[in-house]
Amino acid sequence: MAFNPPAKMVALVGTAGVGKAKLSIFNLLLRGFMAGAYIAIGAALCTVCVTGIATPGISKLVGGAVFPVGLIAIVLTGMELFTGDCMIVPMAAMMKKVTWGAVMRNWVWVYIGNLVGSLAYAYIMTVGPFVSGQADGTMAVNAFGMSAVSIAVGKILGYKAVGAAGLWSCFMKAIGCNFLVNIAILLAITADDVIGKFFGIWFPIMAFVSTGFEHCVANMYFLPAGKFLCDWYPAVIAKQGGLLLANGGLSWSDVWLWNLIPATIGNIFGGFLFIGVTYFLMFRKDLPAE
Repeated sequence: MAFNPPAKMVALVGTAGVGKAKLSIFNLLLRGFMAGAYIAIGAALCTVCVTGIATPGISKLVGGAVFPVGLIAIVLTGMELFTGDCMIVPMAAMMKKVTWGAVMRNWVWVYIGNLVGSLAYAYIMTVGPFVSGQADGTMAVNAFGMSAVSIAVGKILGYKAVGAAGLWSCFMKAIGCNFLVNIAILLAITADDVIGKFFGIWFPIMAFVSTGFEHCVANMYFLPAGKFLCDWYPAVIAKQGGLLLANGGLSWSDVWLWNLIPATIGNIFGGFLFIGVTYFLMFRKDLPAE
């Protein structure tokens, strides 16, 4: 199978960054919406597949094995994902092909698009597969929905319970996440065929999910899904108990403060500094001619 050597790979990342920087706001929002939905598809599948698996390591492996469907769809169909753009568009700026203002423009609109797409899919799951009809004619949260609530509680209240140490933990997990996500992006660009791109993406993404790292776009789905279920079916709070009961449910301020903000900042560090800057410095003198 054909592949691109590292220097050419870096050059191709810069070229891709130029294309992304030139997209219209409408295109960034639309592609960002689809990418958010695609990541949510993988996250929802992960939630369903790990439900009922008692062994933690096996549960993590199964979740990691199915989650990559989202990024595979994004890369192969040309959508816009914030965490990937944390590395790709700055690479073009470091090569002086686009401005840093264009980088920020891309990040802001793609982030918004990803958020809206993730919220839309969270709504689909919380009025669909995560609830079931009851004999009394009402809807109730099923086992898959309770699993979604547990994931959201762990990703929000688990950090809140320990304060600053929780924020630091979330931030560091987010660095590790986007380190691996952008390795997946690089491997996809290295490969010239669909099978190579598929496996180049699948293994690093499986590694980040199975390890338990934090991905801000995936969490734009995981956290609202859990919150929607708690808000619409209050009986879930008492049934879940523990941190959820002690906090009286999940609030939007907790969603942002104890996960999405530190996860977003950590993802930027992991993608931009640990991968983008590092690979640019290593191969800038070896970049092939355009």
